[in-house]
Amino acid sequence: MKRLRPVSPTAWLGRMSLRTRLLCLSVALVAVGLLGTGLLVTTALHGYLQSRVDDRLALTGQIAARLSPPSDTDTPPSVRALSVLGDTTVTYLDDTGAARRRFDASTAPSGGGPDLPRLDRAGVLAHGGRPFTVSALDGEHDWRVVALTQPAQVFPPEPSGTGGSVVVATSMEEVDRTIAKTRNLSLTAGVALLAVLGVAGWFAVRSGLRPLARIEETATAITSGDYSHRVPEPAAPHTEVGRLTTCLNQMLDRIDTAFRARTEAEARTRRFFADASHELRTPLVGIKGYTDLHRMGATSSREDVDRTMTRIAEESERLTRLVEEMFLLARLDEDTGGVSTDSGNTDGARTAREAAFALDLAPMDLRTLAADALRDVRALDRTRPVTLTGPGGGKPGSAPAHADEARLRQVVTNLIGNAVTHTPAGTPVRIGVGTVGRHAVLEVADQGPGLTATERAHVFDRFYRTDDSRTRATGGSGLGLAIAHALVTAHTGRITLDAAPGRGCTFRILLPLPDDPPQAPAADAAT
Repeated sequence: MKRLRPVSPTAWLGRMSLRTRLLCLSVALVAVGLLGTGLLVTTALHGYLQSRVDDRLALTGQIAARLSPPSDTDTPPSVRALSVLGDTTVTYLDDTGAARRRFDASTAPSGGGPDLPRLDRAGVLAHGGRPFTVSALDGEHDWRVVALTQPAQVFPPEPSGTGGSVVVATSMEEVDRTIAKTRNLSLTAGVALLAVLGVAGWFAVRSGLRPLARIEETATAITSGDYSHRVPEPAAPHTEVGRLTTCLNQMLDRIDTAFRARTEAEARTRRFFADASHELRTPLVGIKGYTDLHRMGATSSREDVDRTMTRIAEESERLTRLVEEMFLLARLDEDTGGVSTDSGNTDGARTAREAAFALDLAPMDLRTLAADALRDVRALDRTRPVTLTGPGGGKPGSAPAHADEARLRQVVTNLIGNAVTHTPAGTPVRIGVGTVGRHAVLEVADQGPGLTATERAHVFDRFYRTDDSRTRATGGSGLGLAIAHALVTAHTGRITLDAAPGRGCTFRILLPLPDDPPQAPAADAAT
């Protein structure tokens, strides 16, 4: 037979809900408070009533000690008058403690009268006139007793020459009845109060814990995958629950943002690999096709061989360029510990980028890059108007910088290619160069269709493309602007974008002037 193991109080409480535990604790504390208050009140009341009895008993004893009782057995009028005090007895004793006379204020003392101990003269003197308590003869309640000695002239003297003693006793039955009634009334009122407080406490605790129930519901919804769920804000945000709700909602916002960013990053990564596979496969297929033709003897003449080798070289160059871009970003991730090239990077990430790109810094003027960019645009599209101005317009000016010219040329080439590829043929392009404040500036502006706010916010993200197509003309790998952003940031500069739908795009490169110490670039503007 399997024996049941006893459940410890801690484990028993652990199985209860928080609402039940709070209610039980509150009711228990109120019960202890009521019990303590009842005990204090009944104890104080008992002491007060007993002191009143003792005062009357002492006064009665002093009067009885000065009176000489009659020789007959009838109760004297003075003793009958004590009936207002309740059940009272007066007993006269000799020095040996033997009773000489006993008078009762009532015909039948409650409980059969007091069960007096033997009180000889030494015993009476030992009490010193202080009241003391004895039981009734039936033992059901107590009597208060005071014993006093009598002068010899009041009572016929004993052979020893003393006058004996008198014992006055008063029943405490009425006091006990009053205390019992008070105790019962306190218990009844306490039980009723506990019941009312228990019901009110149940609703109060339920109402007070309702925000926690909402938090539980929110956590359950998030566990099931609904990361957009939020805890309703309470009416009092300055309370503990209000502050907890605010912190939880902020945490959930960050978690939701992180999950959305991760999902978007995974989608962009998958799209990048699909695009990269397509871009890598296209030149490889071309190279393989031309080599197969040559091996099969389809290029018999010298002219055919030269044409085939030219196409193989073009496809090889395209393949090399794509692999170099991927390798460059792989080096960036390796040296920066996976820090993104998006805007808002830290100084440590910029230092790591400098190591990743192995910058060869030297004094230069951005006007050289601007002039080359002007020629590049004309070479890419002769029908496209292109002008060279200063930043925002006007005359071009000097823009000295301490930079790696080859890397900056790569940035400008990306920007020029982006402007030519993503705008209609014949769209004007402007190259601006000069200084603004303490920065050397080079900008590439077009009057194309522009970008939306969402596109503008992600344009420097890796693997991001505003055009989801995968054609050579408009698809690309989505790496050009990300690499441009990383290279400019590595120069402790910044690259900004001013774009709006229908107003074209203006990419602006800002580098610190050589006589200025390098400063941390501000966050990229996307106005």
